Amino acid sequence: MTAAVPHRFACRVYYEDTDLAGIVYYANYLRFIERARSEWVRDLGIDQRRMKDEAGMVFAVRRLEADYLAPARFDDELAVETSVTALSAARIVLKQEVLRQGTVLFRAVVTLVCLSASGAPQRLPPVLRGIPIPG
Repeated sequence: MTAAVPHRFACRVYYEDTDLAGIVYYANYLRFIERARSEWVRDLGIDQRRMKDEAGMVFAVRRLEADYLAPARFDDELAVETSVTALSAARIVLKQEVLRQGTVLFRAVVTLVCLSASGAPQRLPPVLRGIPIPG
C-alpha cells in the first residue's frame, strides 16, 4: 500500500447508527472513520496493542475538522477512504472521506499524535515515518 492509493474500509449503516429522522447520527461518522484508521494501521503491520504493551506508545487524536456533506441512511453500503496528507516526527495528518457509491458524504481532516503512557510526544513508528506524501 502506498500513500498515493487511499486505504479503503467498507461498512454498512445499521439501524443503531441512525437518528429519529432515519439518517446516520452525526457522531457515528467519527466511529466509522476511527474503525477505518484502526484497519489502516493494522494493514500497515502495526499491532496497536503490542505497541502499547511493549513500547508504551499510543495514537491520540489531536485535532479533527469535519464536514457533513450529505446524509447516509439505514442499510447504505459505505466506504471510508484514508490517505496521508502530512507527516512529522510525532504527528500524522490524514484525510478521511465517507462515500456511498462514489459520492462523498462526510470529509474529515484528522491529526494524530504518538504519545507515551505519560502523555509525552513520541516518534511515530518507522513504518509511518517512511510513508511518501503525495504532492
